[in-house]
Amino acid sequence: MGVKLNDRAYAHARRLITDGRFVLDERDDWSEHRPTAEIENKFIQEHGMAEYQNWYLGIDDDQDEDTKGRYKFPYGDFTSVHRCGVLSAESRAGQYKYVDIEVAVAHLHGMLDSAR
Repeated sequence: MGVKLNDRAYAHARRLITDGRFVLDERDDWSEHRPTAEIENKFIQEHGMAEYQNWYLGIDDDQDEDTKGRYKFPYGDFTSVHRCGVLSAESRAGQYKYVDIEVAVAHLHGMLDSAR
């Protein structure tokens, strides 16, 4: 089936933005703000894969459920939504023609821009 929208993560991101848990950073900040593999592993160890997947807007059904490779399009740092992560996800979803993800991320982008 391939990569599709992770509805749980999309709902989680919308809740975080509504609750004011976001960072209005710039597009180029994602390389510095994105969690490292070490931070991801620590988060999984402390919270499990079910919570980890809430931070990734795409699910690759071709990958095993208990692997990090299953989850695509990160948008935050396990605490807050980052505008730079949303912009990165929006760009990549468009590039790979994942329309459902692209539409969802565009909505998150709009929510963040209206908060400015």
